[in-house]
Amino acid sequence: MILLVGADGQLGRELSASLGILGPLSRWTLANMDLADPDLEGKLARVGLPGLRAVVNAAAYTNVDRAESEEDMAWRVNAEAPRLLASLAERHGAAIVHYSTDYVYDGKKAGPYVEGDPAAPLNAYGRTKLAGDRLVAAACPRHLIFRTSWVFSQTGACFPRTVYNLARTRESLEMDCTQRGAPTSTELIAAATLVALRGILAGGAGAWGLYHLVSAGEATWLEFSRYIVSRASELGLELKLKPGAITPRDVPDASRPAARPLNSVLSTRKVEEAFGLSLPSWTYYAERFAEGLWYQADLRWWRRGRKAPRERGAVARPPGPSASQPLEFSGFRS
Repeated sequence: MILLVGADGQLGRELSASLGILGPLSRWTLANMDLADPDLEGKLARVGLPGLRAVVNAAAYTNVDRAESEEDMAWRVNAEAPRLLASLAERHGAAIVHYSTDYVYDGKKAGPYVEGDPAAPLNAYGRTKLAGDRLVAAACPRHLIFRTSWVFSQTGACFPRTVYNLARTRESLEMDCTQRGAPTSTELIAAATLVALRGILAGGAGAWGLYHLVSAGEATWLEFSRYIVSRASELGLELKLKPGAITPRDVPDASRPAARPLNSVLSTRKVEEAFGLSLPSWTYYAERFAEGLWYQADLRWWRRGRKAPRERGAVARPPGPSASQPLEFSGFRS
């Protein structure tokens, strides 16, 4: 059995759709297991988990700015709860998969960060996530910790959806061009998690430890937002905002409580070599996201009896991503 914690979150929903191939999947949501519960340790001790093979923890406190004033809460969810989940896995002779963040680094390095680089988080969120990494590793030797960055998904609140919603009503937008990182889809994270966990549980390729897991390439928030708006426009979606009207802001937003690392670029050589992955460019999944917006809009128009994009002379149907190659593995292709 695989236990998925945070199954109702942005990443958890994607993992719910993929991890079932490994066997029975038990899904824990906030409704039945609150990681901020002061009695979490007692509740975990009373849970029966026969045949447990792995705990996959997709839950986290992710409000970076609010964590500055709620660091105790962020610590319970991002550090203490993962330690307890790792201890649970260890008691059952199981493994744990845990997800971390680029915000454990200070962003001052000139090139991509590798797993051995010293961590020096700039904010409370990064400090609590770094503590979680270390506590998980200490509590359960059979661990996979994946540090990722700039996560987005086809469902739920995320940066590209915010940009799209603003593009529908605004004619201009200012966007940060000081931070660099790799926008990473939950689809990629879930697919890579499945292959890595399946292989390592079966005694195949790979090894327990800490890995960076992000898309290939890099971008600024400005470049990411322009790409989404450009592709959405090309697909015939009604937007007031043009890509060229998204202008650069070349200083960090001083109104935000939490400082961000300027360089969030992570090297993925270690995870690619360990598990035979070939990771696609961030533009591949960004294009898939834009196509998802097209299909969602098409459905909304149909329900309201309005003409859909294909009936107004727009693209008849998105031709499919062409910006990069899909995620590839040795013997597996998503």
